[in-house]
Amino acid sequence: MRRRKAALKFVKKKKENNMSSGKKILIEAVIYFAEVLLVIFLAFVIVRIGFSKCSMMGDSMAGTLVNGDSLLVNKFVYKISEPERFDVVAYRQGSSEHSYMSIKRIIGLPGDRIMIKNGEIYIDGELLTEEINTDKMITGGLAETEIVLDENEYFVLGDNRNNSEDSRFSNVGNIVRNDICGKVWIRLNSFGFVDSFNHKEGDSEVE
Repeated sequence: MRRRKAALKFVKKKKENNMSSGKKILIEAVIYFAEVLLVIFLAFVIVRIGFSKCSMMGDSMAGTLVNGDSLLVNKFVYKISEPERFDVVAYRQGSSEHSYMSIKRIIGLPGDRIMIKNGEIYIDGELLTEEINTDKMITGGLAETEIVLDENEYFVLGDNRNNSEDSRFSNVGNIVRNDICGKVWIRLNSFGFVDSFNHKEGDSEVE
């Protein structure tokens, strides 16, 4: 009788242990799949909202970037803030997903009055002192006559001022806020933050 009770108790304990092991395996499997889903979700968020890669095409940003540079674009920063003067931005005019990204530097902000006179930039009638090294412009293009930017427009220039198609020319013109994909953040092929390249000493300001 005692042996039978002991045997029943052993069988019951074994069943409980098996059930406990089964629950443990199930919980571990659920946790594993939850982690996989979280990684997939985060990857989607990073690619869709946070960052993207692009390449510099041409020499319009020479002095800061060169043709073929591999670049990381920070898309998230403009979800929480507005583009600022001197930001290097990637944009697609018309916001077409199928057109390539152009890369230029923001010079004029919404509401600014822009004019290029004697190869130099004037904003609201005042000379702009830039924080980067550039050549004096041979042509001011459209900006030889004062341009007034609308509330969602930006005036962009390439750092290689005399070899750049930018807002001075009618085939580009002013870009609108929705065209801007993000801030060009990091050069990947020779690692460094883009903001750290091609700077003069001292602060930049509109004088």
